Amino acid sequence: MTPRTPKLDRGQVVDAALDLLNEAGLDGLTLRAIAARLDVKAPALYWHVKDKQALLDEMATEMMRRMTGRAGTDHPEGDWRETYLTTMRALRAELLRYRDGAKVYSGARFTDTSYAAGLDASLRVLVEAGFTPARAARAWQTAYSYTIGYVIEEQAMGPNPFDGEEGYDVDSRAERLAAHPLAAESGRVMFQDFDEGFEQGLAAVLAGVEATLLG
Repeated sequence: MTPRTPKLDRGQVVDAALDLLNEAGLDGLTLRAIAARLDVKAPALYWHVKDKQALLDEMATEMMRRMTGRAGTDHPEGDWRETYLTTMRALRAELLRYRDGAKVYSGARFTDTSYAAGLDASLRVLVEAGFTPARAARAWQTAYSYTIGYVIEEQAMGPNPFDGEEGYDVDSRAERLAAHPLAAESGRVMFQDFDEGFEQGLAAVLAGVEATLLG
């Protein structure tokens, strides 16, 4: 008697998609390739995800769940600035766990409310520090957008830890732009030392938010 194939569920599809993402990148992420990994026919996946955007939404939601799990269930406390910085650092670290992770995450619509408690608690820290609810939301969106955008560029231009490729050749860039010395040297700032660059930019966002939205 032939053993029955275990029933496929949405979690298996998403886990396989995230594994494939790290191997092949976003360009190689197809429903056909995921089906082959799961040893099923591609139409079987449509019971769980109607199209690629629905798959990306599920993947982003799972990334958020994993980040929330690593952060724990404690609500943020203390100075709002530290909450602000710590959460964005955690978001960047999570996106970097996946090849093209920031592209997957950008613009995705979460498929459940697992993110809501953490977001509500973080916004409450800002409100209790003196932000209005509307300005707290704007402050959060500003850093959130900065972080995702930064990581998209970081993953496109920096070294790729998933396949060993080196990052953008800033020396060759500088040679091509030799007639424009400031533009030439800017590459050594923009396309190297991504950790330092993120922290400097995040500090600038924090300072701007505090100066324009608090109070």
